[in-house]
Amino acid sequence: MFEEQFYPVMVVERNDGSGQGGGAIASYHFLTGMHPADADTSNDFSFDRHVLACILAAGVMEGGRLFEKVGLSSGELAALLKKNFPSVRIKGDDLLLGSKRDDNDEVTMVRDLLLAQRSTEGDTGRWLAAMIARRVMEPNHLWADLGLRDRGELSRVLNRHFGPLARRNVNNMRWKRFFYRTLCEDEGLILCTTPVCTECKDFNFCFGDESGESRMAERRRDGRLVPAAPVAGGS
Repeated sequence: MFEEQFYPVMVVERNDGSGQGGGAIASYHFLTGMHPADADTSNDFSFDRHVLACILAAGVMEGGRLFEKVGLSSGELAALLKKNFPSVRIKGDDLLLGSKRDDNDEVTMVRDLLLAQRSTEGDTGRWLAAMIARRVMEPNHLWADLGLRDRGELSRVLNRHFGPLARRNVNNMRWKRFFYRTLCEDEGLILCTTPVCTECKDFNFCFGDESGESRMAERRRDGRLVPAAPVAGGS
């Protein structure tokens, strides 16, 4: 559940006052009422809601102020919860006032890149641009640091909300590398010294396997269900 121990500035609870403890899976269940393995992603709205719940759950798992972990202002986070998870409310609304995003230049550049290539309208795409840009700063595969179940879900959300940008990734480059390469190309900068990717010694770093275990997976250890370990080697 979302509790004070996760981010002391904000405390959220379900309207019925119920609560659970735990990591990413418990937080996802708290938001949606279901296990991530049972998520309905058959339509755009349910898929967007699933993605938002995954990102929030991943942020909760890391501790600290949640709105900072997911790249939103506290007001934006409150609006996101109200729209997508109405059974969750924020306690102590006065504590939220004035809590703005504190993005560094790198986050801002990635967010602006995504916003400039939006293919949907409304708040969800704007929130996702900020959330994805913030999670790019984390060390693992981007899909894993977003709490998604696999890379395919990341490709789907990018194609849905940022289609013009996603379609430029014709060679299926790792998304983090693709964002930075695109930023450099758009600014007329040279990111790579090798003109052909297949001749580059860093080929696997840009195009290598991105499989791994999701934070939304569970495995048994000593007879107990525990959250899976983070995936290393992000790009």
